[in-house]
Amino acid sequence: MSAASRARSRFALLAVTSAAVAALGLSACSSGGTSGGGGDTNFVAGGDGVDTVATGKRAAAPELSGETIDGKQLSTADYKGKVLVINVWGSWCPPCRAEAKNFQTVYEDVKGQGVEFVGINTRDTSTTPAKAFEKEYGVTFPSLYDPTGKQMLRFGKGTLNPQAIPSTLVIDRDGKIAARALQPLSEDKLRGMIKPVLAEK
Repeated sequence: MSAASRARSRFALLAVTSAAVAALGLSACSSGGTSGGGGDTNFVAGGDGVDTVATGKRAAAPELSGETIDGKQLSTADYKGKVLVINVWGSWCPPCRAEAKNFQTVYEDVKGQGVEFVGINTRDTSTTPAKAFEKEYGVTFPSLYDPTGKQMLRFGKGTLNPQAIPSTLVIDRDGKIAARALQPLSEDKLRGMIKPVLAEK
C-alpha cells in the first residue's frame, strides 16, 4: 500500500470514528447509573423515542423538593392537579443547550393551560454556570439544584425514571408518570408528549 493510500485509509477511519463520537454526543450527555429500570414499567416504547404509560398503569412520581438555582425552596407536591414537565439538564451538556429554547417556547405557550415546568440541574459544581445557562437561553421556569443526582435517585426502580442527561418526564394531574424521553427534544416532540396528558380528564 502506498503512503497516499495509507493516509487515505487513516483519514477515512478517523472520519468514521469522529462521526460516531459526534452522534453519541448529540444523543445524550450521559446515561445509566441513576436509578435502574428493573421491573415491569408497563410502558409502550414509541418509535419516536418517547415511552408512554396508559392511565391506570402509571407509577406515582416521587416528590422532588429542595433549593432551586436561585436559592428558593421548591416542592413538586405544590403542583398536584396540574400536568408537570420535568427536565433533567446540565449546563455542560451540548444536547441540553440544543433543546433549552424549545422548552422555554413550549413553556410560555402552555403555562396558562394548567401545565408547569420544573428543571433538575445536575452535575454542575456550582450554580454559577447553571444561572449563566438560564440567562443565555432565556429559561424562566425554576430548576432544582442537584449537583450529585439525589433528586434523580428518588425515582424508584420499575418506574419510567430519568436515566440520561437530558431526560424529560411528563407527570399527569394525579402525580403519576405518563411519559418519558431520554433524548433532546424538539418543540414538536415536547408538545406531542404533553398534549395527550393535558387532554385527559
